[in-house]
Amino acid sequence: MNARHSQHDHASHDERLHRSASGHAHAHHVPAGTGVRRAMTWALILTAGFALVEAAGGWWSGSLALLSDAGHMITDALALGLALFAQTVALRPPSERNSFGYARAEVLGAFVNAVFMLLVVALIVIEAVQRLLHPAPVAGGMVMGIAAAGLAVNLVVAWLLRQHHDNLNSRAAYLHVLGDMLGSVAALAAGAIIWWTGWLPADPLLSLVVSALILTSTWNLLKQSVNVLMEGVPVHLSFPGIGQALAGIPGVENVHDLHVWHMSAERVALSAHVLIDDPAHWPAVLAAGKKVLREQFAIEHVTLQPGWLEPGGKPAGRVIRLAERNAGREAGSESP
Repeated sequence: MNARHSQHDHASHDERLHRSASGHAHAHHVPAGTGVRRAMTWALILTAGFALVEAAGGWWSGSLALLSDAGHMITDALALGLALFAQTVALRPPSERNSFGYARAEVLGAFVNAVFMLLVVALIVIEAVQRLLHPAPVAGGMVMGIAAAGLAVNLVVAWLLRQHHDNLNSRAAYLHVLGDMLGSVAALAAGAIIWWTGWLPADPLLSLVVSALILTSTWNLLKQSVNVLMEGVPVHLSFPGIGQALAGIPGVENVHDLHVWHMSAERVALSAHVLIDDPAHWPAVLAAGKKVLREQFAIEHVTLQPGWLEPGGKPAGRVIRLAERNAGREAGSESP
């Protein structure tokens, strides 16, 4: 559409850090603060250290449940290391080559982490099937002792990460720690069953149960990171709802070329063309649009471009109507 002028509204970085939207917007939009990195560092040390202990114990006792839990803890340690690196990169300021900054480094880290976890799950499942076909002796008492210690470590790590559960990497790490806790519980149960009954299939069967639980959380993380990387509409937002909210502002004829996407795991951006009835109304429409997007959808990084009807009452150029203030004024509409 041909507009006589455009006006872009971008909140400053400092404003985005300190403003809130009626309790819906995050108070901080930076990828990770010092507290998050400190928590992840301690989580990394605890997780990596005990993963080595658990792997040695699993090999010595012959427990696949213990080995699978150790493998999961090792991947958690790698994921935490990757998250720390990604968040360090994400804090770099925007440059001439990367005008949005490097915040998506977090998302890339989460994506790589999810793919790696899928490979780990596949290896555990293959080994579990082989153990079911060819049972191997397991030292149940040792398995219980190591699994109990692992559960305690996972509880501490989960407590550290739960305090900073506000970005994709911290959520990813927290989900994996929950998986570790389930793995420790499964290994503890397997050790107890073998200790009391001598039933060896309990070990690989519980490993398969843990793998299924890990797969669920990993798949959700993979979908979420792919949605961000593909610049999809954030899953917690309604695309039609945003269009209708903007189109419902007094003075707005319709909204078209609407785009909503993740700039990073937490920060959402929006751009749209807004057809208005009178150029003189644009300052009021812009202010109202910013307020609606901030208060109803917690979107503060906004670019709105105005346009208005040419003499004769017809839009200039091709208008793609996504939403109209008066749905009955014109029947035809096209999808983006």
